[in-house]
Amino acid sequence: MTEQRVILKTSRLTFVMWDEGDAILVQQLHSTVATTRYLSGNVPWSLQKAEERLHGWFEEQARDGTTKYKLLAEDGRFVGRAGISKFRNEQFELGYSLREEAWGKGLATEAASALADGFFGRELASGFIAFTHPENTASQRVLRKIGMRERAPILIDGVLDTAFELTVDMRWAKS
Repeated sequence: MTEQRVILKTSRLTFVMWDEGDAILVQQLHSTVATTRYLSGNVPWSLQKAEERLHGWFEEQARDGTTKYKLLAEDGRFVGRAGISKFRNEQFELGYSLREEAWGKGLATEAASALADGFFGRELASGFIAFTHPENTASQRVLRKIGMRERAPILIDGVLDTAFELTVDMRWAKS
């Protein structure tokens, strides 16, 4: 990994831009019922879907200067994806997904917190949203830990998801 490809670093995570051949990593990340049960469609991803998302992330990065990035652990292992990108071409939205073996270690909170600070430090917008399946209490805890506040639910693919928001004022008030 070259230094210019590093987008963001925390004590345990490195956010890097994807490579063209990374669709297989994305597909593996979303290859089980456990890792897709709270995502739209809630079925494991095909390689074709992973390739489509990967190309979407390249387009988002070029257009908006931010997207969902590849997450690497300290030892270079692929542990998931996380980032902030445009949702429905309107608001910025925080999203992340970790491999099952990375669950329960505080990595989602570490990633979300670093992304929030980086987003506001770059002054991309005055706030962003996030949403979770109503049963995804683990992600809801992560969002609350970084200072996000629950707002009106949002309908996505027929599911009324729990929605959150974070503004720059809310973030700096938490510090």
